[in-house]
Amino acid sequence: MKILGNLIWLIFGGFITALEYLFTGIFYCMTIIGIPWGLQCFKYASVVIWPFGTNIVPKSDTGITSLFLNIIWLVFGGFWICLTHIFFGIILCITIIGIPWGRQHLKLAKLALTPFSYRIE
Repeated sequence: MKILGNLIWLIFGGFITALEYLFTGIFYCMTIIGIPWGLQCFKYASVVIWPFGTNIVPKSDTGITSLFLNIIWLVFGGFWICLTHIFFGIILCITIIGIPWGRQHLKLAKLALTPFSYRIE
């Protein structure tokens, strides 16, 4: 069932948002300063391309460094990726059939705002 859900996910916005993370990661990695954000983008692109079966868990040891990195992320790209997830989430939740995929988008919108505060299981 997870495989079917992930394949349908690719059609309903998963591929577009994964490309968004991939291009943002490439953009960040072009500079030496942006490499930590670029690596986060690549890690989350793999989650966004195949989200069913993965858990996103808040980190318990977040500190001032995570806060600083999340603020920089929010200003330089995270806000727009979050809006993409919210857009697809609302569109998919309008229909009853699209609710599981819409919920995945809304779950990933939270991740798009503060990627340094979560870990993937």
